Amino acid sequence: LNHRNIPLFSLIGLCVFSASAFSFSCEELLFYPAQPLSLSLSLSAKSETVEKVCTIVRKQLALPEDSAVTGESKFVALGADSLDTVEIVMALEEEFGISVEEESAQSITTVQDAADLIEKLVEKNGA
Repeated sequence: LNHRNIPLFSLIGLCVFSASAFSFSCEELLFYPAQPLSLSLSLSAKSETVEKVCTIVRKQLALPEDSAVTGESKFVALGADSLDTVEIVMALEEEFGISVEEESAQSITTVQDAADLIEKLVEKNGA
């Protein structure tokens, strides 16, 4: 952003706190008083859940144990096709005792997406 022509009151920072990673992420945004500002807080899945998902993904895709699979890993980048993704979701359902609706399953593209959905479903089932 070019700060030279922006009034000081119209520049704000949006910070997101990740409880599981104990870190902050901030981005600068322009704030126009005529537009409402909404803020939502989203917590990432626990590291244990992410690691379990990584292990299942490695197994389902027959990847070596030392292959780099992280929360940011995209299934497609790991070599998964649509059938592999369905099998990954089925393995996750079995491991965590959940049922993932087809619509939700189609929105899963990364390990983190899967872990976040799992925790949401586990919490919903436990409530």
